Amino acid sequence: MPFNTALSGLNAAALDLQVTGNNIANANTTGFKKSRAEFADVYARSLGGNSKVIPGSGVRTSAVAQSFTQGNMEYTDNVLDLAINGAGFFVLADSPTGAPTAYTRAGAFRLDKEGYIVTNQGKYLVGWGKNFALQGLKVETTGTGAPKATSQVKLQVNLDAKSVQPSVTPFDPNNPDTYNHVTSVTVYDSLGNAHTVTSYFVSKNPTIPPNSWDVYQYIDGNVLGGPTALEFSTTGSLLSVDGTPGNTQATYGPYSIPGADDLNIVYDFANSTQYNSDFSVDSLSQDGYAAGIFTGLTIDEFGNLWASFSNGTPQKLGQIALARFANEQGLTKLGDTMWAESFASGERLLNPPGVGGTGSIQSGALETSNVDLSKELVHLIVAQQAYQANAETISTENQVIQSLLNIR
Repeated sequence: MPFNTALSGLNAAALDLQVTGNNIANANTTGFKKSRAEFADVYARSLGGNSKVIPGSGVRTSAVAQSFTQGNMEYTDNVLDLAINGAGFFVLADSPTGAPTAYTRAGAFRLDKEGYIVTNQGKYLVGWGKNFALQGLKVETTGTGAPKATSQVKLQVNLDAKSVQPSVTPFDPNNPDTYNHVTSVTVYDSLGNAHTVTSYFVSKNPTIPPNSWDVYQYIDGNVLGGPTALEFSTTGSLLSVDGTPGNTQATYGPYSIPGADDLNIVYDFANSTQYNSDFSVDSLSQDGYAAGIFTGLTIDEFGNLWASFSNGTPQKLGQIALARFANEQGLTKLGDTMWAESFASGERLLNPPGVGGTGSIQSGALETSNVDLSKELVHLIVAQQAYQANAETISTENQVIQSLLNIR
């Protein structure tokens, strides 16, 4: 019996050494979660139960449990390096449309030849795609950002109060003696073609009504609309556009463009002024843009994938899904820093990052192993001493038996 007790101790110490060695070996493995060997004592039982004088029968391994505590963040320059700051697992599938088969904390992802986000083992990162279906996430690097036709221009100017009505009439865009000030802006049609809209300001001072101006709009040298009447107060603030008190907007168009939709542009002159100072354009913006080519990918803390285009517009490609389990210890270890769902773990709960208790996503970072090398090295010494002590028990028991055999 003492031999069996010591042998069980040797086996337990050897397993403890193996678990500790595995932790040390994976100290630099991304997303690795350390384990610990858990042991329980063993007692022989009789029909009447355990006697108070029966010694223990050794030790057995009750579990090799993993610790799912958070690892440190290691920042990289790769946007597809992803770390979970908090609870949850990345969801992986064997095909872009297949059901989830594995879960991981290791976020070292890359693109395959078709643009899908995959692990080094070729498993697909699962999330909600453009069609909101759960599937492998894809980055379309060869796509083109669609153009947007200009529908609004915001123009804030100061019109010089010293200006008087031009002596040459009528207004002629080709004759600068027929207008006081001019400015222009680039707009876009529905195909992404650029056009130039020029605004000509003609003072009506000191005629009746005073403090008033006419605005003429021309696109690519052709008439877009006007004249639009701007009226200012005696303190220089904008009173009305086209005679409507408080109105700051005027609509121009439609302007026909072959092969494209007609252009209708709303000009907003809000906050424009008429002060006794030189003409100035204080603010100018428009909401259209040309077609753009893919320039990069960004992933925000909520797991949203955004494609950036040269026209400055983002396009959402999908959102990463994270899984949680009622019992993480019940997950089945698959290797390659992956786990599988089991009866003991409970059903997976899928949510976007930051929802339902899941953590946030940190792009350009990897979660390192949660192994503390100092503690593991100390535990390695303790496990080695336990192994040596059990071996000494066997040696001592052998000497006792030899003494008994030598009795004459």
